[in-house]
Amino acid sequence: MALMTGLLLFAGQPVYAAGPPAPSAFSNPLAVTMVVLMIILLVIIGILANILLGTADFNLRKRRNKNLKPGLTAAFMLLCLFIAPSVFAQGGTATTTAPVAEKSIGGMDSSTFYIMATILFLELFVIIALLINIKFLLKTEKEKISAAEPAAEKKPSFNWWDKFNKLRPINEEADLDLGHDYDGIRELDNRLPPWWLYGFYLCIVFAGIYLWRYHVSHTAPLSGEEYSRSVTLGDQRVAQYLKEKGDNVDENTVVASADPKDLEAGKAIFTNPANCPTCHGADGSGWVNGNPGVGANLTDNYYIYGGDIKSLFKTIKYGTARGMKSWKDDLSARQMAQVASYVRTLRGTNPPKGKDHEPDAKLYVEETGKSTAGADTTAKKDTVIK
Repeated sequence: MALMTGLLLFAGQPVYAAGPPAPSAFSNPLAVTMVVLMIILLVIIGILANILLGTADFNLRKRRNKNLKPGLTAAFMLLCLFIAPSVFAQGGTATTTAPVAEKSIGGMDSSTFYIMATILFLELFVIIALLINIKFLLKTEKEKISAAEPAAEKKPSFNWWDKFNKLRPINEEADLDLGHDYDGIRELDNRLPPWWLYGFYLCIVFAGIYLWRYHVSHTAPLSGEEYSRSVTLGDQRVAQYLKEKGDNVDENTVVASADPKDLEAGKAIFTNPANCPTCHGADGSGWVNGNPGVGANLTDNYYIYGGDIKSLFKTIKYGTARGMKSWKDDLSARQMAQVASYVRTLRGTNPPKGKDHEPDAKLYVEETGKSTAGADTTAKKDTVIK
């Protein structure tokens, strides 16, 4: 039918008595494209119509369709014959009058374009109608087949997870029932899932290796031993850090330093107006602004709490009950050791004015020997003179 339509369209052009023929409409690319689309859609309509006729299994409809086919073809041919002259004719003869300008769309006559576009839309509409009918007929036939066939017993679903775990289908539960029922919960003789069994076997292997390594061969420490080693290593690292930082000293391990850097640092801390001069004076004489201060005279040999390096460090660190504050929260251990070493150098400086010692103060006499590495490490003792 499509081939016949094309021949009719070509044959429908009028014959000119004289002069060369006007340019054909098929020289326009848009017209050619639309004609090709119409032919393709006609082929699709024919295929869908055959599918629809094959799906609708009714003899009467088949007869009607057979009788209608020639009629529809003839009607469509007559329509093409009627439209073709008006679409493609370009005027039969030349006249001396000026040509009248006609409206065109894409180089085509407007009437020709609209007619061809209408045919395309009609073909699309027919295709959609055929698809809807095919879907409806297929659904109807499927319902008829389902109603005619006896209801088949639905097989229980058995997915890949059940197969992997080697589970038995639900219709075989009767064979697995052990006869034990607890509040409606039946005991079945199902085998354990493979993943559970393999995990259990792996745990057994791991337990054997662990037992051999930790309790038989002792090639690895137990948790308690590992904890003790970690604590010991941590203490060593802390001690090393404090040693490098200089804070690993206390009243039992401190030693007097003769290093000029330590003494200079201790002097800077001692003479800071916010620290020791408020009570002992800047020179350690115990005079503050021309008057005896609260603190003791550090330039003589009399001490209430001891004059050796350890006693001085302890006094600075913890303070005393006579007004000496604790400096452990303000100074580091190294700074307190530097201040104690500097205070020792104040002994015997004899400033112009010095505060008298307290009645209960004791005379401290230090026995010194050779120093080692700039530090006084010899024994010291107090001598009390009453």
